[in-house]
Formats: sequence, structure tokens, C-alpha cells
Amino acid sequence: MREHSPKALREMTEDELRGKARELQEAMFNLRFRNSMKQLDNPLKIREIRRALARIETLLAEHKKGIRRLADHGSGTR
Repeated sequence: MREHSPKALREMTEDELRGKARELQEAMFNLRFRNSMKQLDNPLKIREIRRALARIETLLAEHKKGIRRLADHGSGTR
């Protein structure tokens, strides 16, 4: 299963998703910087990270609006 697939992301808690978003934003910054210096081997990686970040932000927004609940590993109820 891909790390950034919607199914894998839905199984994460809100805190895990926020941490993953911060991680992806940092990776995006580094990739853009390397791309501007013409040192990036695979520029399509920027698109993959941008889309994964959008998926995470969408899931967080859905959770906030009550459209879809995220996993809650701390408690036994869903």
C-alpha cells in the first residue's frame, strides 16, 4: 500500500496527519529549492508531494466539518 494513498491516510489520527503535513511541506520546500538550482533528478516528485499534501488537507477539512471521521487510536470507540 502506498504511503500517501487515501486509505492509508484515513487510518491515521488527526495529530499524525498534521505531523505528516508538516513533513511534506518541508520536503516540498527542499525539492523546490533543489529544482531551482537544477539539482533535482525527478521533478515529478514535486507533483506527488503536492497532491499528497492536498489529500491530507482535504481529510483534515472533512474531519473538521464532520463529513468524515478520522481514526482514533486512543479510544476504543469510533
